[in-house]
Amino acid sequence: MPFVIVRNDITKMAVDAIVNTANPQPIIGAGTDGMVHQKAGPRLLKARQKIGSIGQGEAAITRGFGLPAKYVIHTVGPVWTDGGQGEEKLLRSCYDASLELAQKYKCQSIAFPLISSGNYGFPKDKALQIAISAFRAFLLENDMQIYLVVFDREAYQLSEKLFQSVSSYIDENYVESCMFLGNKGAARRVMPPVKREIREPEDRTPCKEMEMAAPQAAAMAAPKARSLEDMLKQEDAGFTETLLKLIDKTGKKDSDIYKKANISKQHFSKIRNNLNYKPSKPTAIALALALELDLQSTRDLIGRAGYALTNSSKFDLIIRFFIENRNYNIIEINCVLFEHDQSLLGA
Repeated sequence: MPFVIVRNDITKMAVDAIVNTANPQPIIGAGTDGMVHQKAGPRLLKARQKIGSIGQGEAAITRGFGLPAKYVIHTVGPVWTDGGQGEEKLLRSCYDASLELAQKYKCQSIAFPLISSGNYGFPKDKALQIAISAFRAFLLENDMQIYLVVFDREAYQLSEKLFQSVSSYIDENYVESCMFLGNKGAARRVMPPVKREIREPEDRTPCKEMEMAAPQAAAMAAPKARSLEDMLKQEDAGFTETLLKLIDKTGKKDSDIYKKANISKQHFSKIRNNLNYKPSKPTAIALALALELDLQSTRDLIGRAGYALTNSSKFDLIIRFFIENRNYNIIEINCVLFEHDQSLLGA
């Protein structure tokens, strides 16, 4: 899964590079910067002093020293004033410059904090939107494992409006799969009453001819039993075969689809080369979203892998919400899934 959100301490991430929200001057700052220097040891400060000052939106790289990460990429985020001082452009530059450095040093994995969203006061929803935009643009053109490392729920809420919209949609459509009555330990499922139609008995006239005709009519009405072999011949195309046909129909390359689906090239190769491959549900849905299928077509595709979308799953309802609103940005969808403690899309 090329993009993943994780709850962790960024100094514990065993990746090729971690991004440090550095002080503009070669001194140890507060927050993430202080944690990184403490874990890396005094050699990091010496390396940082050799670099000198770093401007807002710029980035520089050093070794990781005592950290699990091979490198530390130091970037200086903007201080939020009122949004009219170019803060958003500078923050985007932090992500772009950091990713460019990571690529230059042949990093295969990188971990970011939510830059400027702490002591620098950048609104968290805006900061996350900018991070998502930068990651999505980069991953559509490049291969790298990107982690967004957060501490708490407030740190990654995409937007209050979107969060409330999704929550309202879940509340309106979520159906508990079972209803229970009785004491604890003696619960039973309550089924809705079944309405039965009461019919008057038919007026039948005893007749020998009718008695003889009844078995013949029943035999003609009864469907002919098919053998298992005949039924298997009517089997629908499987998930992989249908997926490849849909990709061909779009005229896009495989890479256009698996990158949008937050799936690695290696994992997609396994799917393409095995017509009997059964993906996980998050992978199947991610590919449907990458193809920008409507709800009915999504259900058809994932159904070929044995999955469905129901009203008894918050995960399913979140997916439905985004499909119905024609928002197929999987990184954004994953942020909402993460907010609701659901599995992330991709593989």
